[in-house]
Amino acid sequence: MGTNTGRATAMALALLCAAAVTGCSGGGGGAPAEATGAPEDLTAASASSTASPSPSATVAGKVSARSTSLGKILVDGEGRTLYLFEGDKPNKSTCTGDCVKIWPPLTVTGKPEAGTGGVKANLLSTTTRDNGAKQATYNGHPLYRFTGDHKPGDTNGQGDFWSHGTWYVLGTSGKKNTTPQQNTGGGY
Repeated sequence: MGTNTGRATAMALALLCAAAVTGCSGGGGGAPAEATGAPEDLTAASASSTASPSPSATVAGKVSARSTSLGKILVDGEGRTLYLFEGDKPNKSTCTGDCVKIWPPLTVTGKPEAGTGGVKANLLSTTTRDNGAKQATYNGHPLYRFTGDHKPGDTNGQGDFWSHGTWYVLGTSGKKNTTPQQNTGGGY
């Protein structure tokens, strides 16, 4: 678990440094929106501060399931892995501040939609975050992506520990999957 904590800490430091450089650069392409975005709406900021494509807010978030080395797990409309945070309360996110810089919430403007792979529509809903954004939930668990996942199918956040809880992928049953993450040779 120490390497996961170190990986999350390194990712947080990298994102904070990148955000500081981006915020001071004055370079075009939307810097004002990044500087004025609410701390919990990091979709624009994460796009410029990471090398990988950022997760984005969706009008009507589609949640599907995908087979991975951890089994069949929930993914967003772009095929990116979705996670739950053990530190959350039922239907209430506790991931704020620096946490959302690493674990962006799956925010939607409509009701989340059940996609393919056995996702149950009756387990999908939303919760309102402190900033007023609607976050998709599954079986009462607020859903998040992980900035350390660089492409669809990555599960690099599995088992990471943050502050007061651990992050896990979810199965279509809506329960956390505690299968340990395989070492991907990331060098952390």
